[in-house]
Order: sequence, then C-alpha cells, then structure tokens
Amino acid sequence: MALYSAGVEYGIHCMLWLADDKGDSREASVRALAELQGVPQELLAKIFTRLAKADLVVATTGVRGGFKLARPADEITMLDIVRAIDGDKSIFDCRNVRERCAVFDGSPPDWAMAGTCGVHAVMLTAQKRMEEALAQQTVLDIARRFGRKAPPEFGEQVMRWWDGQRDGKGGSTSS
Repeated sequence: MALYSAGVEYGIHCMLWLADDKGDSREASVRALAELQGVPQELLAKIFTRLAKADLVVATTGVRGGFKLARPADEITMLDIVRAIDGDKSIFDCRNVRERCAVFDGSPPDWAMAGTCGVHAVMLTAQKRMEEALAQQTVLDIARRFGRKAPPEFGEQVMRWWDGQRDGKGGSTSS
C-alpha cells in the first residue's frame, strides 16, 4: 500500500511539465496535461484546485488559459506538493500496543507507559527524515535531472506537441 495517493504522483509530474530545466515556468491547461500524461482529467482538475489553494500554481486567463507556477521552480519543494495534495500525513498510527500487554492484566505500570513508545519514536524519526528529503528536492532539481536524461529531440517533440495543443491541432509530434 502506498503512503501517498496517485494524485501526488500526478501532481508532481504536472509541476515538472510546468517548468523547464532552466526553471522558467510554462503555461498549460489541465486538459493538455492530462492528455500528455495519460491521466484522468477529472482527478487532475481536483489536484490543481489543491495546488492553487496552496499557492503553488496560479490560473491564467484567456481562451487558452491554464496554470503556471506561482513561484520560481527552485522555491517549490516536493514536500510542498505532497502536503498540498495529500495534506499532512503521518506514516504511522501508534495503537499503544504496549498498554495491552497480557502480563499487565489491564493495568500497565507507569514505567511501561512513560515517554513516547519506542516503536512510535522510530517511526517519527523515519517520517522526519523522509520529509526532510522531500523538502530538499525542488521542482527545478527534478526538472534539471530529467533535462539531463532526456535527449534534445524529446524536448523538441514536446514543444511541437504543446504548440499543436495551442493551435488546436491535437497532440501530433511529427515534423
């Protein structure tokens, strides 16, 4: 079972499409982003509502309106996106098993209940480290990593596809 929803994955990918590897923001509609990535447009619309509410994207006006980054790509972290879409999630829900030990016969001693549960403490540390890692990676970091991986012709294909969307010609990438 995944900790974060599919919406987080969709949202992060969309945020990456809204930035180039130099950090410049692009404008795109939810419809075009959904079509480009093969994800449900209805879900993406809900995701963008959450991203906008968190001030990560802003709506653009006009006939070809859509969304663009609300801040520079190097100021939007993966943790910002995760929290905008899924909220603050705890990776562990301590059920206080330690208080139900049969040996205690329903009355756990103070020493057993003192402080944070040892298991819960480990999980809190793990969550803190995971969130620190997410906070250290920005949209620009990931966009640059992708930019180094993809061949130059892929960027050209994507730009032709975007231009086709704006011109109403659909998603053709041929020259």
